[in-house]
Amino acid sequence: MNLTHLDEKDRPKMVDVSDKIQTTRVAVASGIIEMSRDAYDAIVTEKTKKGPVLQTAVIAAIMGAKKTSELIPMCHPLNLSGINCDVEELPELPGFKLTLTAKLTGQTGVEMEALTGTSIGLLTIYDMVKAIDKSMVIRNVQLETKSGGKSGNYQR
Repeated sequence: MNLTHLDEKDRPKMVDVSDKIQTTRVAVASGIIEMSRDAYDAIVTEKTKKGPVLQTAVIAAIMGAKKTSELIPMCHPLNLSGINCDVEELPELPGFKLTLTAKLTGQTGVEMEALTGTSIGLLTIYDMVKAIDKSMVIRNVQLETKSGGKSGNYQR
């Protein structure tokens, strides 16, 4: 199997996508953060010392998706046309599920942007309530769906 991020001398390279056809590409990723009831309640009732946790996490997730090429060495800088982030309360855990959708019309996919944004959003939640609960667990950061491009559609 040939790895596209290695050249003929097995040196790292960024893939040349200039010959690819521009298509609309969408990727959705999600992840979960599980925490203590005290941390969950503080977030839901907006009683944390650092401000509105979920709103801040959404902004951080969007920023994370936009900065993916600065964080992941072989990712192309992309002109994203849309990013949407949603946080679902999971009182039974307790915790939250963060889902991010990234979209563009271009020559390469947006899976890494969706995954990076999801991770950054969840890490922001952790950062903002770690004074209440250092034992929080971030898990199941995963690609849910992707569409567009030569490899076609993917659905978990």
